[in-house]
Amino acid sequence: MSDTFSPYGNNEVSNVKSRIRIPHLQQMKVRGQKWAMLTAYDMYTATIFEEAGIPVLLVGDSASNNVYGYESTLPVTVDELIPLVRAVTRSTRRPLVIADLPFGSYQASAEQCFHTAVRFMKEGGAHAVKIEGDVEMLPQVEKLTRSGIPVMAHIGFTPQAEHQLGGYRVQGRGDNAQRLIESARAFETAGAFALLIEMVPAEVAARITAAVSIPTVGIGAGNGCDAQVLVWQDMAGLRTGPLPRFVKQYADMRGVLLGAARDFTGDVQAGDFPGTEHSF
Repeated sequence: MSDTFSPYGNNEVSNVKSRIRIPHLQQMKVRGQKWAMLTAYDMYTATIFEEAGIPVLLVGDSASNNVYGYESTLPVTVDELIPLVRAVTRSTRRPLVIADLPFGSYQASAEQCFHTAVRFMKEGGAHAVKIEGDVEMLPQVEKLTRSGIPVMAHIGFTPQAEHQLGGYRVQGRGDNAQRLIESARAFETAGAFALLIEMVPAEVAARITAAVSIPTVGIGAGNGCDAQVLVWQDMAGLRTGPLPRFVKQYADMRGVLLGAARDFTGDVQAGDFPGTEHSF
């Protein structure tokens, strides 16, 4: 790997000719070079985000809410997620694509986790997988990494455990901060290549980032992490209703699409579309 490799510096991803790999992310942490991650579930968003210079794409179980219309992340299945992963990996050539393992597909045992992850790698073309949980997931991480499957561990608030955690609540406060730091170190020792830290006090997430040598990705965890991730529909303003405190909307995608659909409807109703220029 060249010392001049810079997949995200100055937004010059176009200079990267090959796939972004885990060692590149590690190198960025060493350099103190922050990077962005977004969710993607289809060809068009994936290619747009690649062009924008996003080095890592997550095909999240958040597709449950944002693609399939479920009320939470819990109902989505492996069979529903694999085609989305396949669409993202087929349509991009540079971002590292990470697939979420959905609820119920990996918690039972390390063996179950392995077989699920293999499906995402073989059928979906994923380059890595993400699993949620605390230290009870260490055997799963160890099994996957020994088998050549890269794992991003997801700690702090873990949406798949929302009922056990009592809803969407900040994790790692008070005496639990040190326990979370120890969990992060344990996941690094188990072989995780990165940590996603969700809804954790900024000071605690910064301490975790300093305590481990692997990259940390924050969502609702302050700006002390090595990277940041958002659900793209939240980031681009497609989602409506109350938003989590940690979301910043960079566009009004819903407004743009709504306006376009209304203009199309008006033109059709008025007989203005199709015009002669749209006819044969």
